[in-house]
Amino acid sequence: MVRSKTSARVAVLEMAHVAKAFGGVQALVDAGLVLYPGEVHALLGENGAGKSTLLKTLAGVHRSDAGEITLHGRAFEQGSTRDSIEQGIAVIYQEPSLFPDLSLAENVFVGRQLVSGGLVDWAAMEKASRALFERLGVNLDPHAKARGISIADQQIVEIAKALSTDARIIVMDEPTAALSSQEVERLFSVVRNLRDQGGAVVFVSHRLDEVFALCDRMTVMRDGSTVGTSLIRDTTDSEVVRMMVGREVSELFPKLEPRIGDVVLKVENLGLAGQFSNISFEVRSGEIFALAGLVGSGRSEVIRAIFGIDRYDTGSVTIHGSRLAPGRPAVSMEQGIALVPEDRRQQGLFMASSIARNVAVTMLKKLTSWLLLRRTREESTAATWAETLQVKFANLADPVDKLSGGNQQKVVLAKWLATEPRVLIVDEPTRGIDVGTKAEVHKLLSQKAQQGMAVIMVSSELPEVMGMADRVFVMREGQHRGTLERSEATPEKIITLATGGAVAS
Repeated sequence: MVRSKTSARVAVLEMAHVAKAFGGVQALVDAGLVLYPGEVHALLGENGAGKSTLLKTLAGVHRSDAGEITLHGRAFEQGSTRDSIEQGIAVIYQEPSLFPDLSLAENVFVGRQLVSGGLVDWAAMEKASRALFERLGVNLDPHAKARGISIADQQIVEIAKALSTDARIIVMDEPTAALSSQEVERLFSVVRNLRDQGGAVVFVSHRLDEVFALCDRMTVMRDGSTVGTSLIRDTTDSEVVRMMVGREVSELFPKLEPRIGDVVLKVENLGLAGQFSNISFEVRSGEIFALAGLVGSGRSEVIRAIFGIDRYDTGSVTIHGSRLAPGRPAVSMEQGIALVPEDRRQQGLFMASSIARNVAVTMLKKLTSWLLLRRTREESTAATWAETLQVKFANLADPVDKLSGGNQQKVVLAKWLATEPRVLIVDEPTRGIDVGTKAEVHKLLSQKAQQGMAVIMVSSELPEVMGMADRVFVMREGQHRGTLERSEATPEKIITLATGGAVAS
């Protein structure tokens, strides 16, 4: 493992040559991580690189098979999450797990209530919670119920909970995935406060721009091993990508030359009260048509209405000249429209069902004989698409929740591509997946477009929009602000339209 040039600080944590196997799968081979107090340390790697297993070992979820772990110069006691917490380690996962009907103060001290005279000291917990929120630089009411507060505020409560246990190492796993840009900035401010107060923060993210904006050092993992550690200021994003994937990725957006044909889908004056109005556009075969805009601009609401999940109030949607009935997804599917939703876990997959069942679920009519689903057909269909999309799995009968995030995304794509759609709608197609898998998804979308499929892509990532779209339809507050051809689209123009400005012709 390569170590950075660091001053004579004493490491708060050292993990060296850590190995862990699950059955015949070697999740960790030779993993290491060194943390110093007063730093934000990025842990990077593709899905399946071993990051989660390494962190779960630190959190007490797993016990390593080999290697050394020292904490404050002493052997780290493995075995349980409580042991890890008592040793000053806290893990904050992407999806907070608060008790919605308890107050924020109760959530901060859940399972560790402050007691005075044999009774729970509510006033002391509320005072301590308020002090923790103030320490983090946020204004939250300890009396408020957790139900209904934003994901961003839930994460702040989780951080306060970690500080209440005197945690000196705080691990944050994809904390910005569901946050707006303003919420991300507030979280960054909180993390910097933790760093300045001497804490060691591990920051896991697939967003390299965030890593370079926030972190001091980074460790990169690949195939269960640590391949390098360096100071952020001494590293470039291209070097990080090369370390993560083990090869040069000169083309993250492998855009093929488009073969744009006739109009396939036409949207006219579409409107839904309180969501969007007067939305009109045409999408042609062979075209990647991007809907861009800030969070809350109405992009996802428009595609949900097109597919039929939500019933629109005004306007029409036609495919190859045939008008679609609003609010009927089954009819949209029959007419050749497919929708890959933004939230793959909640809306795109049956997490407890097998990989094969998830891939084949959209094909049940074709795979059924005499009202019976033929398992051999189901598995054959799933195997074909799993091979086409290079899904990494042990067994098609395994539940899909055993897969990495990138492979789950491939299963969602496989499920809908199996229907051979004429129009493929993808909402945030690469959110939360690693750099290498992003390139694979981009290549797949570009190939399908070149083969004549019409692709509608919703994306909040400007590089993705710029790299993949043939046309960019920009929205703001439910309104169409402008459409840019690929040749004229620039980040400045897109942002200007998305924020309400006017673009000079």
